[in-house]
This record gives sequence, structure tokens and C-alpha cells, in this order.
Amino acid sequence: MRAAQLGWMSAAAFLALTIARADEPSESAAELKKLSVEELMGLEVTSVSKRPEKLAATASAIQVITHDEIQESGAQSLPEALRLADNLQLAQKNSHDWAISARGFNTSLSNKLLVLVDGRSVYTPLYSGVFWNAQDYPLADLDRIEVISGPGSTLWGANAVNGVINITTKSASNTQGLYLEGGGGSHWQDFGTVRYGGMLAPNVYFRIYGKYFEGDAEVLAGGERAHDAWRQGRGGFRIDAQRSSDDTLTLQGDLYGGSGDHTATGELRFSGGNILGRWSHTLTQDSDMSLQTYFDRTHISLPTAAMAFAPAGVIADDLNTYDVDFQHHLRMGERHRVVWGLGYRLTHDVVSNALSLSFFPPTLTQNLFSGFVQDEVMLRPEVFFTAGTKLEHNDYTGYEVEPSVRLLWIPALNQTLWSAVSRAVRTPSRIDHDLAEPAPSTGLVLLQGGSGFKSETVVAYELGYRAQVSTKLATSLSTFYNRYDHVRSTAPSPEPTIPGLPFPLVFQNDLEGHTYGLELSTDYQLLPAWRLHAGYTLLKEDLHVKAGRFDFSDAHNETADPQQQFSLRSALDLGRNLDVSTALRWVDTLHINNAAVVGIVPSYFELNARLGWHPTPKIELSVVGENLLHAQHPEYGFPDPSRVEIRRSLFGRIQCQF
Repeated sequence: MRAAQLGWMSAAAFLALTIARADEPSESAAELKKLSVEELMGLEVTSVSKRPEKLAATASAIQVITHDEIQESGAQSLPEALRLADNLQLAQKNSHDWAISARGFNTSLSNKLLVLVDGRSVYTPLYSGVFWNAQDYPLADLDRIEVISGPGSTLWGANAVNGVINITTKSASNTQGLYLEGGGGSHWQDFGTVRYGGMLAPNVYFRIYGKYFEGDAEVLAGGERAHDAWRQGRGGFRIDAQRSSDDTLTLQGDLYGGSGDHTATGELRFSGGNILGRWSHTLTQDSDMSLQTYFDRTHISLPTAAMAFAPAGVIADDLNTYDVDFQHHLRMGERHRVVWGLGYRLTHDVVSNALSLSFFPPTLTQNLFSGFVQDEVMLRPEVFFTAGTKLEHNDYTGYEVEPSVRLLWIPALNQTLWSAVSRAVRTPSRIDHDLAEPAPSTGLVLLQGGSGFKSETVVAYELGYRAQVSTKLATSLSTFYNRYDHVRSTAPSPEPTIPGLPFPLVFQNDLEGHTYGLELSTDYQLLPAWRLHAGYTLLKEDLHVKAGRFDFSDAHNETADPQQQFSLRSALDLGRNLDVSTALRWVDTLHINNAAVVGIVPSYFELNARLGWHPTPKIELSVVGENLLHAQHPEYGFPDPSRVEIRRSLFGRIQCQF
């Protein structure tokens, strides 16, 4: 109750301040770049149908985080920017790790959310998730982040089970000149970015960048340092060429390296690099195609804690990914819009095992073949029916089929009603199939992968409504019911290592259940210089062990999600070249397990705020405060002495564009 009172008192104080200043004239550069509600609804997105379409007329639960919203928020990392999406569950575990998911299943090994950066998948086949501490980019160069909650497997493939995050960077032609950014403070101790863009030839643009930061450690419940500080440096380039009116070429790449401290086990290290090329070609007025290929190399070195049967050690993973993707859009007559494509991905994974954690075989090469087709049919001028499917073949489970159907109805101007039924799969990862903990050479394996592990499946039913109620008000409501089967469980092996003991536990597919809920978001242009955004999510989960089966964690190991979330954001131009943004969030109680024992992460209110000053249109000075309502608070983790709590922090930043 005290946290709730502080939260609402802070919000009330802020509203009083902004109302008092709202009628003053404004001439700042920030006001000129803010999008109106009408412009927000008119944004073009590509994640739903792999072609540009208006946000207001998409048959999906999608939210767009714009470049300006990221800058206004004061976010310093990609996960912090993702807090702007109401349809995500996001919790910070420690200084450098986050748990991020959509529509539930936000466990330590969250594996049902696909993340793309300019069309390049950044998930790891080690556990079908994302190492968020290795994902970064100069946020000033992001164009937008499209966040879909709900299955996206028909277009994007396996592991797009509960959602897709599609991060798109700006074209090099839109980042010309010199950009400098720097600052520091309590948690973000120091950081800096330099980027330069220019022309190599007529209609051939480039940019290069470098970025570095250091993040300080968080704290434990008693106030002691958690020893989880981290640091990262990266650099990269992008070239965009408009060779003719029909041909566009893109070449881009990144290199990065960093490290992070772990309270109990030592230092993790990560590094990597990627290079991506894309050719887009217009064939006719009604037909275009694109061909994309990339190479991605990642390295991660993880310290492992000592166990009763194995000493502490270090496990390392080196992953090479080769990917090629072709897609073709065409309009067939007046009523059909078809998109189809083919893809191939090869991964070569080499694990250097530790005695306490290992994978067998240590070296594994896998192939993924895919093809998809989707047809949008105009039944009437205001009614559209879309049907499609993706067919994939992987080395673990063979062929997987992921179909979907969608119906879009536009009953009136600026109103959209849509529904969808989709099937998606989460294919096995190396943890599911190849894990051994500890290594067999120790004499007793406690947990191991299941050689017969199947793909987890979901059939999702969605219904949504989106409307621009007036020039000042827009709202979106999405509801869903998801039915899951073959969800991961652990059960004693029929062939125990030592007679009389229930070990090893083996991953199996003995859980099933359902989730349902809703996602609501609203934008309101209160005044020309003041926009409010509110979001609310409700998530109900019922996962249980199948009749006659067994799960060591009693079906608690796959979910760690708040039932409700609420957020309220405000962006206001104060005049005199000042602008202020605040973000208040409330997160419901989170239940998280340790084996079959369920622990609690208490509900909390929290507030972020940013004050920016533009002494000239090319320079911005800002002060950002994060987690202002508490000196420290937990967002994730089982309640034991090692649980990390997130501190209140403050930093300053200067951004210059020449």
C-alpha cells in the first residue's frame, strides 16, 4: 500500500507540474519531431505481413516503439527501450541480465519469443532464447521496434510462439553527418557513442559507429554490492545504395565484445560479429522481391557454480550461423496479395564443456530448411481474409507445419476489428536434447536432455479492435486464448544412474495447459505539446501435468509472470527548449519457483523520468532518473540471499549532431 501511495503521489505531483506549464509557448526542436496520434496510427509496419502496411489496418496485436519515443524515454539499453511496449513482460534480473517475453513463460530460460535485428535472428539454439547482455546498438540510430504479441510462426518460423520483436535501424541516408553522445552517472557510470555518415558516390550512403559503456553493480537485499558490473564495446557500419529506381542494396555489419561479473561464479565474457547483405528489386508495378544473407558468429564464456558432484568451471559456446532468405510479393488481380519465400540456415555450434555443465555431442552442425506462403484476399472492400502456412524441416523433429488464418474488418473509417487462429511450435534446443548436468564423468548425472524431446506447440485464438476515436485519441484492445501441448517437464529416467535414486531427471513433454488475457493501450493528445500513453495487460495461466505423468517442478518451472501490469507515460514540451518525459509502471506479484517450491517477487510501483534541454536544435542535454520510487527493489528471482535488487539511479547525457 505504501508503494502504491508513493506511486500515485509521484504521478499526481508530476501532473500538477506539467499542467501548470502546459499553456506556455514552445519552440523546442523536440516538439517539432513528436508524432501526433493520427501520425502514430498511420505508421507503416512490416512484421505482420512482410510488406509495408498501416498500423491502423493490421490484423495482429502489434505495438510500435518509435525512434522519438526511445529518445524521450532516456533509455540507455535495448531492454530498457522495450519497456515502452505494453504487450511485453520484462523484468531486470541483475545489472546485465533481463527476462523478456510476451504472453507469459518468462522463465530464466525464456524460449518463446523471436527477436530480429534488421531481419537477422539473434536467438541462440543453445536454449532457444536471447542473451540480452550481448544485444546492443546506438539507440539514436534505431528507426523503430515492432513488437507483436501472439504467434508469428507462419512468416517468421519456429520459436515465434508467443511473439516477435523486430528491431529496425535507420537507413544510412538518414544518419548523415557527425553524431556524438556521452555521459555517466550512478549505474551507467560512463558511456559514449560516435557515429559518422557520408556519401561514397551519388545515391550511395554509409555510416560507421563506435559505442562503449560501463554499468555498475546492483545490490543484494541487505545492501551489499552484488558484484555484477558489466561493460561492452562495439562498432559497425552500414552502406545503402539506390542503384536505380528498381534496385536497393544494403550491406551492414557489427563487431562487439564485453564482460560481466557474477556474484557467485566469476566473470562471463561475450563477443561476436555479423555481416548482412540485402538486395531488394522491383520486378513490376505489382511484384517485388528481396534476397538477404548473413553470417553471424557469437562467443560466450559462462562461469559455472560448483555442485556436490562437480567443481566450479567455465563452459564456452562458439556459434556460427549462415542464413539465406528469399521472399517475393505479388498482387494477383484486384483481390489477392501473395507473399511467399524460401529459407535455409546452417548453424555450427561448438561447446567447451565444464564438469558441472556439459552438452553431448560437444560439436553439432544443424540444418534448417523453410518455405512459406501467405495470401490476403479482399472479400469485400472492407473485409480481408488472410491464410498462410510455413513448412520447416529441422534435424531434431523433422517437418513442422505452422498455419494461420486472419480476418480483418474495417466497419468504419479509422476502426479495425480483427481475429486470428494460429498454430506455432517451439522446436527443441540443445538444452532440451543434449544437456548433461553434471558431466557423465563425475559419476552421477542429475539432469539431462531427452533424446525423444518433441516440439512444444500452441494453438492461439485472438480477437482485437483498434480505433482512432478522434484526432486526439487512439486505442487498441487485443484478447487471446492459447492452448499449449507438449510443454517441457522433468521426470526420473527409467534407467537411473544409481539404483534407488531418481536420477538423472530427463526433459520430457508432459505438461499442457492454457493461457488467456487481454492487452489494452491508449494514446491521448491532451494538448498539442502534451501526449499521454496508458497500457494494461492481464494474463491468466493454467499449466498442469498430464494425467498419469510426472513433473519434478509440479508444472511451476515454465512460468514466472505477473498477472497484471499497468503503465502510464507522459511526454510534454515545457517551453523554453525544455521537454520532460515520465514513465510510471506497476507490476503485479510474480511467482517464481525453485524446484517445486514457489517464491514471491512482490508487486511494485516504479517511476522513470527524463528532463531534456535543447540549447540549440543540434545539441541536447538531459538528466535521466530510473527507479525513482525505491532505493532498491527486486524484479525477478527466487527470494534467497543471492537475489539481486535493482537500485535507484541517475545519469546525465549530452547528444550533439553536426
